[in-house]
Amino acid sequence: MLKKLSIVTIAAAFAASALPAQAQSKKDSVVMAMALEPPGLDPTTAAAAAIAEVTLYNIYETLTKINQDSSVSPLLAASWQASPDLKTYSFKLVKGVKFSNGEPFDSAAVKFSFDRAAAKDSTNKDKALFQSFESVAAPDADTVVIALKNAEPNLPFLLGQATAAIVEPKSAPDDATKPVGTGPYTLGAWSKGSSITLNKWPEYRNAAAIKLAKVSIRFISDPSAQVASLLSGDVDAFPRVTAGRSLAQFKADPRFNVLIGGSKAKTIVTINNKKKPLDDVRVRRAILAAIDRKAMIEGAADGLGTPIGSFYVPGSLGYVDTTDINPYDPEKAKKLLAEAGIATPLELSLKLPPPGYARQGGEVLAAELAKVGIVAKIENLEWAAWLSQVFNVSGPHNFDLTIVAHVEPFDLVKFTESNYYFGYHSDAFDKLYQSIVATADEAQRAKLLGDAQRMLATDAAAGFLYQPQYISIANKKLKGMWKDVPQFENDFSSWSWE
Repeated sequence: MLKKLSIVTIAAAFAASALPAQAQSKKDSVVMAMALEPPGLDPTTAAAAAIAEVTLYNIYETLTKINQDSSVSPLLAASWQASPDLKTYSFKLVKGVKFSNGEPFDSAAVKFSFDRAAAKDSTNKDKALFQSFESVAAPDADTVVIALKNAEPNLPFLLGQATAAIVEPKSAPDDATKPVGTGPYTLGAWSKGSSITLNKWPEYRNAAAIKLAKVSIRFISDPSAQVASLLSGDVDAFPRVTAGRSLAQFKADPRFNVLIGGSKAKTIVTINNKKKPLDDVRVRRAILAAIDRKAMIEGAADGLGTPIGSFYVPGSLGYVDTTDINPYDPEKAKKLLAEAGIATPLELSLKLPPPGYARQGGEVLAAELAKVGIVAKIENLEWAAWLSQVFNVSGPHNFDLTIVAHVEPFDLVKFTESNYYFGYHSDAFDKLYQSIVATADEAQRAKLLGDAQRMLATDAAAGFLYQPQYISIANKKLKGMWKDVPQFENDFSSWSWE
């Protein structure tokens, strides 16, 4: 009898162990990977898009939230109203929200965050946006009123970007390493050079809706290692992975969900307009005429991109195709250089940040420029060096050429900023841009946007290359990762396992 009972007991135990999928709770952790490690964790003080990929809508929140289809919905602001002239916006805040250090979220925190972003010593990459505010008023704890110097029809969208994250005043100086926000996650651990862990914040106001208790983010820069990490199962998801050459393999593998999505990004050859001889439009046009955009797309983006001729992409309001303004024409490039009195070979620095599209694109660009007598001296930089030498918010901008993807939508305004690293200045463009933001009528604004695109192309303000498409790959059972990328973010509040 004892022997029989032990067999039954063993059988029951075996049956229990064979039913984990039904008996155990759903998986609540995920391992995601990114190509680049963020230099810090405060997106309001540094420019790297990788910061937002970790923190936006996870640690920090904004007044508004940008969705996959580029629409805008409430987040920390429950609602908002704009004046007819689009120069005053009133936001009603969600009540009862607190920061992860226990401090209350209110209109004073919003005013502090925006005033800090606009301050003279601010390093916020959208500093000009916040300096365009005439005032930020907090008439009561739950209301914020923003008065603008000029109309801004896109303000609700712009305030959903990471640069507009609301920070807690007391902790703000340390946010780069000890981030404090109102979002559903807090920083668990940061192993520099390796990974970051985010933990679900139990006191988040909507904690019950957050399905993932832990998110581990690994940093894998090498494209072959990115592919291997997915195939081995070490990584559950890799948004914007460099896997163009392995696409067929992933599509044929039933374990994976492969998403190829559009973006609002513009991959460009930035030309330092302030440096001689690049201050001569003929030299800039020569550089553009030397560039075969299709070859750049193949060489830098594995063929996943759409050629562009200005700082604007298909699918945006008022888009016009300007690729015919500076078409590929090496012979014309040589003539333009001669007209500008340039003795070849002309040596120019080409300083490249770490992403594969920049490094690979740099090799293609150098080969193309060499054909017309321009020697591009490649210098590969890590992000910190690129940000300090090239992008530097306060200057100087120590470069001739670089390649980078500008991932933010609605950023034509950058060409009106006198100290921005483009080095471009045009009174005519500044006046045209003011007309754009002052125009409430959408059809008229679209026409003016077309004029702006043509002006930048005619001025050869930069080498406009392509609108990238991004590959994202995930375990088929993981839900919530975006296909389209209006901005770089990974909103873990919407991720879950089926």
